[in-house]
Amino acid sequence: MKSITATILFQMIKNQQVFQLIDVREQDEHNEFNIGGTLMPLAQITRNLYSIAKDKPVVFYCRKGIRSQFAIQKLQEKYPFDNLFNLIGGTEAWKRELDKNKYLGEL
Repeated sequence: MKSITATILFQMIKNQQVFQLIDVREQDEHNEFNIGGTLMPLAQITRNLYSIAKDKPVVFYCRKGIRSQFAIQKLQEKYPFDNLFNLIGGTEAWKRELDKNKYLGEL
């Protein structure tokens, strides 16, 4: 499984790289804190299959990186995706790796 760190993801956002960002957490978690991803809860991931890009990188995230990893495994078992990336450590790593005041001012 392909993965990406919070620091690299931040640079991708900052450099305006073309990719899709998907949050597989629940609505309340997304409302509490998110990094700009489209909300697509894990339980609904296969129902949203046609909303997942096939022609650019797609980064999945959750709180710790476990649900997003499961989402990718679920999709790759059934469909020919080769462009999916898991955010290592999820939003917890994002908060830990990046100085909140710094990155909020740069986005």
